[in-house]
Amino acid sequence: MTRSKPVAAWGTGRSGVLFCCLAGWLLAAGCATRQSSPARQPVRIYIVTDLEGASGVYQFAQTREAGPLNDKAKEYLMGDIAAVVRGLRAGGATEVVVLDGHGSGAFVPHLMEAGAKYITGRPRSGPLTDLDNSFTGMVQVAAHAMNGTADGVLCHTQSSKTENRYWYNGVESGEQAQCAAIAGGYGVPTIMVTGDEAACREAHKFFGPDCVTVAVKRGISREAAELYPFDEVRQALYQGAKRAVAAIPRCRPYKPSVPIQAKKEYLVFDEQGKPGRVVTREGTIDDVLKLLSF
Repeated sequence: MTRSKPVAAWGTGRSGVLFCCLAGWLLAAGCATRQSSPARQPVRIYIVTDLEGASGVYQFAQTREAGPLNDKAKEYLMGDIAAVVRGLRAGGATEVVVLDGHGSGAFVPHLMEAGAKYITGRPRSGPLTDLDNSFTGMVQVAAHAMNGTADGVLCHTQSSKTENRYWYNGVESGEQAQCAAIAGGYGVPTIMVTGDEAACREAHKFFGPDCVTVAVKRGISREAAELYPFDEVRQALYQGAKRAVAAIPRCRPYKPSVPIQAKKEYLVFDEQGKPGRVVTREGTIDDVLKLLSF
């Protein structure tokens, strides 16, 4: 009877032992690499919006009263927000929260871009609801310049009717600085601002050159502007948002020195139809998170 030759088992013999050792080493090295690789850190971005700085908006009639002009202005804003949300997500943001910061509200629910969460309506907690130190950066969309800016489209600070003006530690400041200071109280830097050319100039003054700005129009007077085409603006907003995520390591939180020496000027109308009188209030703010309570 012819006996068949025995077949050597895989991994036996000197060469097999060497192969097994090499494979084991490679497996162990791979496991060690995976264990040593840091987990991806979340990039949470908080967006606060207004309406006066949106594309296509240049009259108070578009922002103050309900009606067709206001409805269309809100649609313009939602287009700006959508472009920024897409750009942030493309740039690496893992979560985006968008706050409706316009006094009477400006969100259009069916136009909300996917990939973000949206906060609107009142009452709600604090001026920047749900903002905390877990966020990586803040973006201000559709911002406007502070009151008194000659080329600022619809420029004002808090109220365009009582013509409010604010100074903190002797520096006149608008809504951009107010929002950024509150974010700075949580250690969150302002990484991007969109609005007219004057708003972008103001952003660089307060937040430095690393804050990304995208201008959507150029002011001629308070209610006159050179408007930029929507398609060009939305592409610029998308690209700007991508750059803003990359700029996070270079941006620093905006932090006024505390206690803040504050001054506020505003108009009081004693009789209907007659000019208002200027009232000045001064005081100290010990907690930057209570800035807007002054």
